Amino acid sequence: MFGKSLLRIVFLLTVILGGAALCYLFWDPGSDTPLPDYSDNAIWIGHGWLGDDAWFERKQIDRADFRSEAKITALFRRLADNRISIVYPHLCPARPDGSIARCDYDQTERFLDLAGQSGIRVIPWVGGVFGESACPADEEWRKRFVDSISELMNAHPRLAGVQVNIEPMPDGNADFLTLLEELHAAIPGKILSVAAYPPPTTWHQIPDLHWSSEYLRQVTGRCDQMAVMMYDTSIPLEKCYIDLMTRWTAQLTESLRSTECDLLLGIPAYEDAGSGYHHPRVEHISSALRGISAADPGEDIRGIAVYCEWEMNETKWREWREFIP
Repeated sequence: MFGKSLLRIVFLLTVILGGAALCYLFWDPGSDTPLPDYSDNAIWIGHGWLGDDAWFERKQIDRADFRSEAKITALFRRLADNRISIVYPHLCPARPDGSIARCDYDQTERFLDLAGQSGIRVIPWVGGVFGESACPADEEWRKRFVDSISELMNAHPRLAGVQVNIEPMPDGNADFLTLLEELHAAIPGKILSVAAYPPPTTWHQIPDLHWSSEYLRQVTGRCDQMAVMMYDTSIPLEKCYIDLMTRWTAQLTESLRSTECDLLLGIPAYEDAGSGYHHPRVEHISSALRGISAADPGEDIRGIAVYCEWEMNETKWREWREFIP
């Protein structure tokens, strides 16, 4: 009697699992339809493009890889050829007193000269680790952070603005909103961009890495541009990630449609295999863009932001061009 019951259970489990496998096999989320010709596609780039000599010495990296005019020109030509008009050069992390990482004056001006010739806007990426190098709850830290960014904008007035990226940033954090208010007031006429978190999902239940629709709207009310980091989901199945990208795109465009903040959707181009939070065979350029395309965002977004330039290769650029012709 027990043997027959066990066989029935095994049979039922086989049917259920087999049915689920067949459903997944024939499920085809996403779309291969190219996206519109967005004017504000962006990409995060490395520290060396603006970094000071001390950074190169610490990292033991050859300055020539970044500071020659030929290298910078090649970078901008490649980006312009691929419809990218904004770069976020890394200037993280902030120092303990709140001042941002130093840049090289001559290199930054050279970089801006060539960026202008290519029609590319430069928005340095600043911030750090929440509670360590970035402490928005500390009034003195905020003041020094805001002052150092203001000093950077004054020293290099052709910079289009600055992007704030503090990770992880808990949903609903009021100190972060205060920081954005103070920073926005200190750099009038400049773009204040935020590297933001996507909405909550059952796939990835870590509160500090997701923002509610309400908090997203609060942030958009204090900045000019938001690039939502739609990756690091821990999802092990590509089709499920594609479907989540479609859902996130729909949620973001619907909840932020009435705001005046420009919305960019951030997609992954990096590897980080074995990290646990990112599976490169699941989260990659094609899967992300197929999910976004299926949501048909149209003019509700201003562009796609790619993380990151130093992990791109010709295969990945080809995948990008399939959706951004």
